[in-house]
Amino acid sequence: MKIAMITAGGAGMFCGSCMQDNTLVRTLRMVDVDAVLVPAYTPIRVDEENASSERVFLGGINVYLDSAIPFWSKLPNWLTAWLNRPSVIRWLSKFGTSTDAAKLGPLTLDMLRGDAGPQRREIDELVRFLVDDLNPDVVLLSNALISGLLPQLRRSYRGKILILLQGDDIFLEGLPERYRTEAIRLIAENCRHVDGFMTHSQYYADFMRCYLHIEPAKFEVIPLTVDTSQLPDFSAPLQSAEKRFRVGYFARICPEKGAFRFLSLLPELVSSDPQIDAVIAGFLPEQHRARFEKQLSEVQKAVPQGRIHWAGSPSSRPEKFDLLMSLNVLCVPAEYREPKGIYVLEAGLAGVPVVVPSHGAFPERIQDIGTGRLASPKDSGEFIRSIRDLKQEYGTISHLAAEEGSQARRILRDHVIQRHSMQATGQPILEAITRLTK
Repeated sequence: MKIAMITAGGAGMFCGSCMQDNTLVRTLRMVDVDAVLVPAYTPIRVDEENASSERVFLGGINVYLDSAIPFWSKLPNWLTAWLNRPSVIRWLSKFGTSTDAAKLGPLTLDMLRGDAGPQRREIDELVRFLVDDLNPDVVLLSNALISGLLPQLRRSYRGKILILLQGDDIFLEGLPERYRTEAIRLIAENCRHVDGFMTHSQYYADFMRCYLHIEPAKFEVIPLTVDTSQLPDFSAPLQSAEKRFRVGYFARICPEKGAFRFLSLLPELVSSDPQIDAVIAGFLPEQHRARFEKQLSEVQKAVPQGRIHWAGSPSSRPEKFDLLMSLNVLCVPAEYREPKGIYVLEAGLAGVPVVVPSHGAFPERIQDIGTGRLASPKDSGEFIRSIRDLKQEYGTISHLAAEEGSQARRILRDHVIQRHSMQATGQPILEAITRLTK
C-alpha cells in the first residue's frame, strides 16, 4: 500500500499535530507501507527524524498573497515559485506568519473554496503532484482545514481519501462568527469526497461526528504513536540532594493549553509547601507574550524568590527529555478538550506522572498508562490537591536510592512503550486504514 499524507506545517514552531504526523508516517514505514509525508504551507519542525519531503506545497507566503493581493494569482509562475522554497518560507515565517484563527477568517474561507478560490494555482500544483507523480492508493489529510483541495482531487484521482482529525475545531471556534459558520459548511461539503476519518481518541471521534454531521461508520480510532528510541536512562535519582519537588507545565504557552491557568495555581501551591518549586516551559507565540510575561512576573513576585522558573522552549529531543526528567509531576490544566494529549505519553516516557483535566482525550490517556490524576476542569483546588497527592505518593519514591526510584519510573515508561511505541502501533494503524479503504 502507498499512502501520501499531507501535513500542515507549524510556521516554525514545534506543532504537536505535524510532529505526530511525522511519527505516524515513520511508523507506517515499519509495517512495509510506502508512506510519503508532504508538507503544506510551511516546512515542518520536529525533534526526531524528519520524514517529510523537502518540497512544500500550498506555500504559505503565496497562499496568503493570493488572498491579500487580487492580481497575485495571475502572475506567471516564474515570478512567484521562489516563495515556495522551504528556506525562503522558514526565513519569512520569522517575521509575522500568523496561525491565529481570529486573524485568518478570509484566508480560511478562500482555502476551503478550493479551485473556486484564489489559490487555484497552488491547489492545481498539489493535485498534479499527487495524481501524476505519486499516484498513491490513499491520500491522507492531517486535518479537515486542507479539504478545499478535495473536489478537484476527486475529479482526477481514483484512490481512497482519508482525513485524520486532530484539533480542527479549536481553529474553527477561534474564527469570528461571520467566518466560522461558512467555514464549517464548506468543510462539511468538502468531506462528501472523503472515504473515512481517523482520530486519536474516542472522545474526538464522537465530537467531530456531531460537529461535521458524519456517519459513525466512517470513523476509526487509531493509537497515538511515539518514538521510543534514544530515551534517557534512569540511573540517577529523580532529584538532587536538596530534595525539591518540581511541578512543571510543558506545552504551548496559550490559554487553550492552560498555561495561564497553571500560573494561577502557583501562588497557593508553592507558598503553602517549602519543598515545591515550579517550572513552566513551551513555545511562546508572540500573540501571548505580553500577557504571559506580565502574569509570570506577578506570580514570581507573589512567592519566595527563585521558586518559579521559566525554562523557554527546548530546541531538541534531548533537551525536551532533560526538562521532563527534571520534573516530579507534569501539570497541563488545558481549557480546550484535548483530542490527543501526547504530552501525557511523553511525560510517561520520562517516568513522570501527570495531572490533567477530566475531559477530552485525557481520561483515555490516563487509562492507557494506568498512572496520573484527573482533576475537575474548573476546580483549581482539585488540581492543587491532586498535585499534593502525587507528591505524597511519588515524593517518597523520588528520594529513594537510584535503583528503587529508577524502577518506579521504568514501570511507567513500560506502560507507554507497550501501548504506544512505533513498534506496537504500526499494525493497528494499518488495520484501521485498511478497514476504511475496503
